[in-house]
Amino acid sequence: MRKELVANIGVPWVMTVVKTFMIFPKGTGRPPAPQEVPADIAADFNEACLVLADSPKASAALSRRCLEQLLHERNVSTKHNLSEAIDDALAKHLPSHIEENLDAVRNIGLFATHPKKSSNSGEILDVEPGEAEWNLDVLESLFDYYYVQPAKSAKKREALDKKLAEAGKKPMKKP
Repeated sequence: MRKELVANIGVPWVMTVVKTFMIFPKGTGRPPAPQEVPADIAADFNEACLVLADSPKASAALSRRCLEQLLHERNVSTKHNLSEAIDDALAKHLPSHIEENLDAVRNIGLFATHPKKSSNSGEILDVEPGEAEWNLDVLESLFDYYYVQPAKSAKKREALDKKLAEAGKKPMKKP
C-alpha cells in the first residue's frame, strides 16, 4: 500500500507531498498453527509468531502459555505447575527430538515473565530472538505429534476400514 504524507502550506487549495513511503502488512514468515490445533492454542501460537520480530520476550511468554494449554488440553498433565506438567509429559516418552527440547519452552518463557540477572554481570537476561524462535519450533513439533499426525492416521484408518467393509472384512484392530 502506498501512502503519502501531505502538508497544507497555508493556501487551502494547494497541498504539497512531503514524503512517500510504502506500508506492508505485518507477517511472520512462519505458517500459522495447523487447522487440527484447537482454536485457543492456535491463537496464542499465531500471536507468538506475529510478535516475534518486535518482542521476543512477548513471543516466549505466549509460547510458554501455549505449552501449558497444550499439556492440559491433551490430558498429558493436570498439574498447574508447568515444570511438574513437563515432568509428566517426559514420563510419557515423547519422541527424543521433542523430549530434549521441551523444557526449553518453560525456561525461556521464565526469562520473559520473571526477570533473571546474570550471576556474572548482574545484568537482566533478556530473551533472544533465536530462543523465542526455538520455542516456536518445539511447539510446531508438539502440534505435529499431538494433533496433525493422529488426524492423518485416523483419516487413513477410516479409509482402510471402509475398504475392508466393502470387501466383507472386519475393521482394523484397535489398540
